[in-house]
Amino acid sequence: MKSSYHPHIMEIIVRVVFVLTLVNFGILNGQVYDVLKFGAKGDGTTDDSEAFVEAWKAMCSSGGSNKTLLVPSDNTFLLQPLVFQGPCNSLSVQVQLEGKIVAPLNKAAWSDFKSYEWVCFNKIIGLTVRGSGTITGHGSSFWEANLPASKRPTQLHFEGCNNLEINGITSFDSPRNHISIHDCRQVKITQIKLIAPGDSPNTDGIDISASTDVEIYDTIVGTGVDCVALNSGSININIARMRCGPGHGISVGSLGKDGEESTVENIQVTNCTFNETNNGARIKTWPNGKGYARNIVFKDIMLTETKNPIIINQQYIDKGRIDLEESSAVAISNVTFMDFHGTSRQDEIIKIDCSEVTCCKDIVLDRIDITTVDGNKPIAECSNAYGNSTNAYDSCLKTE
Repeated sequence: MKSSYHPHIMEIIVRVVFVLTLVNFGILNGQVYDVLKFGAKGDGTTDDSEAFVEAWKAMCSSGGSNKTLLVPSDNTFLLQPLVFQGPCNSLSVQVQLEGKIVAPLNKAAWSDFKSYEWVCFNKIIGLTVRGSGTITGHGSSFWEANLPASKRPTQLHFEGCNNLEINGITSFDSPRNHISIHDCRQVKITQIKLIAPGDSPNTDGIDISASTDVEIYDTIVGTGVDCVALNSGSININIARMRCGPGHGISVGSLGKDGEESTVENIQVTNCTFNETNNGARIKTWPNGKGYARNIVFKDIMLTETKNPIIINQQYIDKGRIDLEESSAVAISNVTFMDFHGTSRQDEIIKIDCSEVTCCKDIVLDRIDITTVDGNKPIAECSNAYGNSTNAYDSCLKTE
């Protein structure tokens, strides 16, 4: 009888066993820290916060590189507000999110529902958060209580995290904004989904502040407010191929609140779609602010029944505010809106309402092809705005 033994099959088996061993005990001089091995239950009802923190401390304190905190699939982990604190001894650390992370079911069950952040990553260099897992904030009890945004937690907060990557994860129903990026450098956010009902208050997708060199591309964001909000200190931001809606579009601002000095510059938003959003491309500043917003480009934008496709509002006043006499304003300059196509829910497709104190300067409207849902003639309205318009219906910009 002829033997069925094949040496190459045995060699393959040996290699597979070797690879599995590496995965279990370390990968290329790195190591995997499975939260289950640190006491997490993963049953969706037990508080696993302490196990997550202990796993993080063990990983963060170890040397070498390529360390991974594993949140395994087929498990649901309940977390209270917690902080993953850096800096770490490893040159690079990764959170591999494959399972489900959930918040307490309602704000009464939170250990500290007044916490500003639910899951916080602080001062970690070379952090990657990736995976096919989900994080759910059960934000409805916060929305229904009508709490102000300052009294509701952000879902994922990253502060002082340079060389940061976020890839693949999905976030549902944040009590406030889904992701906040503050004081970070060299950030890449790709292939994520951020989802909340269209009427959920203050559930911004991504809030950016005091951060530079941020890339966001191939993402899906549908929330109750801005898909992306670019706040003061946002510099060199590139957003591409985002599907935004529902929500309030992609916004620069609001800037200059309570007379503060705000700065935003070098923003590129390209090849994005807005589906039934309240706004498309928006810049919003408060009266009596200071600073500037400049070198901003919105290009190759597709709109489907967007309410305000192109809007600059320098008279932004939130609810309950008193409209005071204006003595200063954030200076807006060198802003381009180019290659906009699609439909608007209202006749006014362009509204550029600038401060008479500073005026908006060097505004470009080029190849704007937006029709109205009701078939009426599109309207463009401008005040205190200077620039050039080409193929953008009746130009309302003044020439200097």
